[in-house]
Amino acid sequence: MANADWVLKSEWTKIRSVRSTVWTLAAAVVVTVALGMLISLLVRHGYDDLSRAEQLTFDPTFISFAGTSMGQLAMIAFGILVVSNEYSTGMIRASLCAVPRRGALMAAKLAVATALALLVGLATSFLAFFLGQAMLGRYRTDIGEPGVLRAVFGAGLYMGLIALFAMAVAWLLRGPMLTFGVLIPFFFMISSILANVSATEKIGDYLPDQAGSQIMAVVDDGERPYGPWGGLLIMLLWVAAALAAGYLSLRKRDA
Repeated sequence: MANADWVLKSEWTKIRSVRSTVWTLAAAVVVTVALGMLISLLVRHGYDDLSRAEQLTFDPTFISFAGTSMGQLAMIAFGILVVSNEYSTGMIRASLCAVPRRGALMAAKLAVATALALLVGLATSFLAFFLGQAMLGRYRTDIGEPGVLRAVFGAGLYMGLIALFAMAVAWLLRGPMLTFGVLIPFFFMISSILANVSATEKIGDYLPDQAGSQIMAVVDDGERPYGPWGGLLIMLLWVAAALAAGYLSLRKRDA
């Protein structure tokens, strides 16, 4: 039976040997940082045009992470590809022959991929913050201000959790196209619609991305019934439920 170190090294080799997974992580960094810088620059030049209420609730930290909404697409792609590549190529059969304990195989893949996603996510959040603040000029904040460091770490954690959620759903659905077809509309259409329509706004508040993104905010706009840590907890519950469903699927279904 394969030992834990061998299984972890095997999963690391699988991830780094597939160029598509490497490129998706690189895209997550570039898109998040570049878009955050652009929006921060636009806000800097348009600050005087904001209403009095908008100026009072202005959150320079959160503005730096404006690119996260698009950068998370790349993290979703990373999570899906890490899992579904094995199913689309048939490699999953060889993996299960080498590691017949399906829980151990899943745990090893999740451990390696999540650690990598969190590392990239944290590097991205710090880059996005410092470069975004540089673009904001005199409207900037400092990482030593109350709540700012928590928000920066939270942004990196959010991106890692998005990848983990995508991996869990990929275990459940297996096929890359099917998983993309479910997650992309969920995050970029359904979630936004529910959160911005008054009749369904309260439902939207409890979706994983809407709740989890509150960890990146420093200024409380009073629109959510929970704080940053409450939002992160909601997101963690979504991830845990998806992981449980993914594990049951892997355990009960044939490769």
